[in-house]
Amino acid sequence: MVITLTENAAGQVKEMMKDEEENVRLRFGIKGGGCSGLSYSLGFDYDVNEELDMVDEINGIPVVIFKQDIPIIEGTTIDFKENMMGGGFAIDNPNAIVSCGCGSSFKAKNREGTPEKC
Repeated sequence: MVITLTENAAGQVKEMMKDEEENVRLRFGIKGGGCSGLSYSLGFDYDVNEELDMVDEINGIPVVIFKQDIPIIEGTTIDFKENMMGGGFAIDNPNAIVSCGCGSSFKAKNREGTPEKC
């Protein structure tokens, strides 16, 4: 398993998915941008490219990950936390060496354990 969805996160995703079409999947990955160089991408997707994507089921949720993103997000835990202001997904990535103040962008270490250049 490349990533982990906590029970809280899985419950929230299932609640959000109930209004979607039957073949929807959760897509998690990264994209360039943000103040630290990379940003997380979390959303729903209906398309899978068998050559480029990895498909897994985590806590009963079909998840799609772009294979190229796996080295950067492997071991990531996605949680859902509620507070007085509402709630949101919290992402804990052991490959992130620098995160911005808002927690939505990061800089990752490469496979040798040294920082990736932005």
